[in-house]
Amino acid sequence: MKAGTSSGLETCFHGRHLSPQILLGLDGKNWGLSGYVARDGYQALRKILGADGGPGMTPEQVIAEVKLSALRGRGGAGFPTGLKWSFMPRQFPGQKYLVCNSDEGEPGTFKDRDILRFNPHIVIEGMAIAAYAMGISVGYNYIHGEIFEDYERFEEALEEARAAGFLGNNILGSSFSFQLHASHGFGAYICGEETALLESLEGKKGQPRFKPPFPASYGLYGKPTTINNTETFAAVPWIIRNGGQAYLEVGKPNNGGTKIYSVSGDVALPGNYEVPMGTPFSKLLALAGGMRGGRALKAVIPGGSSAPVLPADIVMDCTMDYDSIAKAGSMLGSGAVIVLNDTRCMVKSLQRLSYFYQHESCGQCTPCREGTGWLYRMVHRIENGQGRAEDLELLNSVSDNIAGRTICALGDAAAMPVKSFIKHFRAEFEHHIEHKTCMVPAYV
Repeated sequence: MKAGTSSGLETCFHGRHLSPQILLGLDGKNWGLSGYVARDGYQALRKILGADGGPGMTPEQVIAEVKLSALRGRGGAGFPTGLKWSFMPRQFPGQKYLVCNSDEGEPGTFKDRDILRFNPHIVIEGMAIAAYAMGISVGYNYIHGEIFEDYERFEEALEEARAAGFLGNNILGSSFSFQLHASHGFGAYICGEETALLESLEGKKGQPRFKPPFPASYGLYGKPTTINNTETFAAVPWIIRNGGQAYLEVGKPNNGGTKIYSVSGDVALPGNYEVPMGTPFSKLLALAGGMRGGRALKAVIPGGSSAPVLPADIVMDCTMDYDSIAKAGSMLGSGAVIVLNDTRCMVKSLQRLSYFYQHESCGQCTPCREGTGWLYRMVHRIENGQGRAEDLELLNSVSDNIAGRTICALGDAAAMPVKSFIKHFRAEFEHHIEHKTCMVPAYV
């Protein structure tokens, strides 16, 4: 399918296959307002407000289209977007807030920064539509602190949108007003968790909150708040322009539309690839140029570093959607596809992941604060020839005592890779313990 069709799957830029639906301005010059308007930008906002000469849409009609589209949250959890929007109490008399989670810190994920870099206005339009649907007048985009140039670009796009009347008071001559601001984080992985993000936005230390209450009832500054991922908002304008049914048909039931996969690791062409939900993993791998150097596929982490690893024989039978990956025993997560070839030592790979989660734990919960350190130290011990036979069962036991016992999902994110690596590649761990060395011929 060529660029310019409904999904536009094969527009290539430096190893990134990008759809006109989401990412354009590939030469760095078309990211601005004029380029976006030339690509039907802000037509969806005009449509819902009746500024295109049509009858307009009620907030309920907008939410109904998003529900019909089967758009699911693109940040990791995959929660139905239209359903989340319907949780916002429309008759709440005070201030309500809309928040975009652009704090992209999951290892292996780099899609949201490309959206902000190449097409920031699509996020602005998507947020404005969402605000209209939920009766919200103020929004924030919380942007990962280590992509400061993209934060600056988004600020420029905000200024363009305000000057053109797409943001502010009485947008496009309607009674709808929406103020949108950008805020940058400081590189803390924990702030990708939605309630820790809210704490950071309020100027506090970024630590997760207990839930309930959920943000829809008690969010930013204690007011009702809806939080969605960058890619989620970016999909909304196309849905409104073309209809929820059309978006659903691009993907598969319960998994509407397209998804951007950040493919990295041992592939020939690492980058971002936007393909329809339900695309076979084998096709995604082929789009990424196949295995680098012709090596054999060994394993794939399909949804970012927190997702359970899948061996080659399982993942090659999977389609890239939430339900298929879950059935295989992992998670689609953020769509970060980390590909490992047959020279990769799985013990060393797990050691690197365990170090990350031990380092990024905020320390609020004892099981996570102490348990992630235990996991890293044990895996480190095995990798460095000091492992003991009982370590594998101890790793599983510590993982079980972390998962489900923390305020947020970081504890689960640290535990799930450990259990899945041992489950699928136990022989490598046992070889390390018995022979004090790696069983693969080389590690590169």
